[in-house]
Amino acid sequence: METAKRKRSTVIAIIGASTVALWIIAWLVVAVIVPLVREAECAGIEFGPSTPSAPGPRPEPPPIGGTGGIAGDLRSALRSPGEAVYCDDFADPFVLRVGSKYYAYGTNTGKFHVPVLTSSGLFGTARVSDALPRLPSWTTAGKVWAPAVLARPAGFVLYYATAAPDGNRECLSRAFAASPRGPFVDESTGPFVCPPTGGAIDPSPAIDAEGRAYLYWKEYGRTDGIVGQELTPDGLGLAGEPTVLLTADEAWEGGIVEGPSVVENEGRYYLFYSGNQWSTAAYAMGYAVCTTPLGPCLAPAGGPWLASTDRAEGPGGGEIFRDDDGQIWLVLHAWVRGRVGYPDGARNLFVVPLVFSAGIPSAA
Repeated sequence: METAKRKRSTVIAIIGASTVALWIIAWLVVAVIVPLVREAECAGIEFGPSTPSAPGPRPEPPPIGGTGGIAGDLRSALRSPGEAVYCDDFADPFVLRVGSKYYAYGTNTGKFHVPVLTSSGLFGTARVSDALPRLPSWTTAGKVWAPAVLARPAGFVLYYATAAPDGNRECLSRAFAASPRGPFVDESTGPFVCPPTGGAIDPSPAIDAEGRAYLYWKEYGRTDGIVGQELTPDGLGLAGEPTVLLTADEAWEGGIVEGPSVVENEGRYYLFYSGNQWSTAAYAMGYAVCTTPLGPCLAPAGGPWLASTDRAEGPGGGEIFRDDDGQIWLVLHAWVRGRVGYPDGARNLFVVPLVFSAGIPSAA
């Protein structure tokens, strides 16, 4: 009898140990091995033909997504110096710094309306959360693009593009939260910005040198250009009238300009934008120099400012942010290793330092 009990206990112990081992193996595969394979694909990525920056040490990238734990240590070893990367699908990224923490928001995925990465998480793990768990009744799930967040004294305002009530075009909406991680709440009964003809996508807020807030977006159908307008102090309303800052007039843009992001540097305002078809290797980035936050703006003639290379194609969806040391960074997405377009490819997230020399920006 005692022998039989011992045998059963041994069998149960073996089964228990095997179950634990399988869970450990599964965790290693999901949290370490799969992301390591992805990160290897994203290693050594360079973008061109941005004007090379002056030689010197590259700044350390901000810890977007976090670098803690075994998985973080292993992944960080694969990154080239000065380059931060989330090697997974995270399109149209926007980064917000709040104190010493960074929050990265992206276009909807199969799981989240607005995925958000924070500095306390691990790259590629379940630490990604949904900043906007509920959508307003007038829009459609699976159609939430290019989110961006503005910090205001009372909290945080999330702007995003989504399907219009008629379902045939896109417009902008906005939500509010007390925390940059959310949950953001959108209590609207209709779009925030929705031109009577055409639509609006790619919202991006910015603050000028005097502390006034502005919202920029791509409008199509009526102007087919990049538009800017001042926001009310709480960020929840619009003030004044919309101003067209830029339209497509360069061959490389293929008739499309979108994805605006504005930053002030030494008294000038720089409007960064994307051009051409987003799902192709022809997608690229340009910039224009503006005398005020609402123009006039002038884009240098010629080819794109940031374009495809043999390792990274279709760079775009760029946004600008500063770290806690004042360094300016460009966050963008790109296809890698020749896999351009869905379902085979993914728009991976990259962060590269942005420097200005004699008023000319370059992605280091």
